[in-house]
Amino acid sequence: MKFEKFKYKRPSIDKLEHDLIHLLNQFKQSKDIEELSNIISKINQLRSNFESMMNFAYLQFMRNTSDSFYSEEQKFYDESNPTYQNLLNDYFRKLVNCEYRNQLEVMWGKQFFSLAELQTKTISTNMIEDLVMENKLVSQYTKLISSARIKFLSKEMNLTQVRAYSQNTNRELRKQAVNARYGFYEEHEEELDQIFHNLVKKRTEIAQKLGYKNFIELGYARMLRIGYDSEMIRIFRKQVKDVIVPLLIELKENQRNRLNIETLRYYDLDILFDDGNPEPKGNVKWILNEFQHVFKEISPETAEFYQFMVSNNFLDVETRNDKARAGFCTYIAECKSPYIFANFNGTSDDVRVFLHEAGHAFQLYTSRNLELVDYHYPTYEACEIFSMSMELFGWKSLNRIFGEETNKYKYLHLHEALDWLVYCVAVDEFQHIVYENPELTPNERKEKWRNVEKEYLPFRNYEGK
Repeated sequence: MKFEKFKYKRPSIDKLEHDLIHLLNQFKQSKDIEELSNIISKINQLRSNFESMMNFAYLQFMRNTSDSFYSEEQKFYDESNPTYQNLLNDYFRKLVNCEYRNQLEVMWGKQFFSLAELQTKTISTNMIEDLVMENKLVSQYTKLISSARIKFLSKEMNLTQVRAYSQNTNRELRKQAVNARYGFYEEHEEELDQIFHNLVKKRTEIAQKLGYKNFIELGYARMLRIGYDSEMIRIFRKQVKDVIVPLLIELKENQRNRLNIETLRYYDLDILFDDGNPEPKGNVKWILNEFQHVFKEISPETAEFYQFMVSNNFLDVETRNDKARAGFCTYIAECKSPYIFANFNGTSDDVRVFLHEAGHAFQLYTSRNLELVDYHYPTYEACEIFSMSMELFGWKSLNRIFGEETNKYKYLHLHEALDWLVYCVAVDEFQHIVYENPELTPNERKEKWRNVEKEYLPFRNYEGK
């Protein structure tokens, strides 16, 4: 099925609630293993339909956040998804407490029940309105960022388009580009601060209603972190700080020497070579065509997957006004298809991001015949194994896209992987600080971030703005 042929219909939350309650009553009363298993299948079908419609509407909203129809649909899911999640919570509780759990685990797998246990810890009936507000704050942020219209070089650009100039070999031009991008955030600083402040406050209230001290433990449950906790993550952050940060500092010094500049400043960070970063040798259409050969040379399975994605239009990679500034992969179960969403801007990032999201998509494509919607994705961190691996599998044929600059791209890719690892760990530590101290003001949070940044990213020099 082609993407545009998908028949979207807003589901009735009342009918869904009626059908789920009916099936849950049957589940509670049944003592027959086959019947219980059959009820799990029927509930899975209801979930597949609702989540397919929700993901399709979300995609259309992200593709054009000014579209009035899908803006209203997104609003509907912001308001109805918490009710849906609460219904699922009742289902998950019945699953994990079922007296026939051991037999059902043999049929459906232990992981299904481990995931169900975690999800019973993330919601309760008395917090539906809080979850609605949380969703609305996230959508408010998405619309604000996608609304960016930045005047640069006598043109009107979005954030993705302006960012391409942060890799320009002309130092003054890239400084102007980075300042123009930062200027948008400064212009909307108060609004962004308020959204984040409200989000922290609301998430803290939700967590406390569930009996948690703060949002952190709830956040771990939401991310389906099975088998490790915040103390293990703290140890990992320290390992990154002790081992990777010194290496990255050395790489940044090499970068400064290559650029032949006295001080590496914030507007120099995105360019690694004095003659410019490697760039794809063609436009968006050309890149997508070349990827046919890249995926064919990786394996017959990836060739089949990519042909399916392209021929059925399950990807959108061109940047546009009002398109959300994001790169991600989602899944529409009723199409048995993943969807790749990106914003190409003519830089090497186009290739890295596309391979990354294609890794997620290939994993989903190979999981499409698994019946349970819970098994379409691995847990959140496990997902990244597939995406980061695909970035590296693509190396085999990237000379098709970068030509004589292929080795430059490989160096850039590895450098950015380390850079991204350190940045993610810094953000993780900052988030722990924020949610452990929800009473912090926006200005106090910014000061906390500056301290974290100095620890993990000391090469970020903001002087000379």
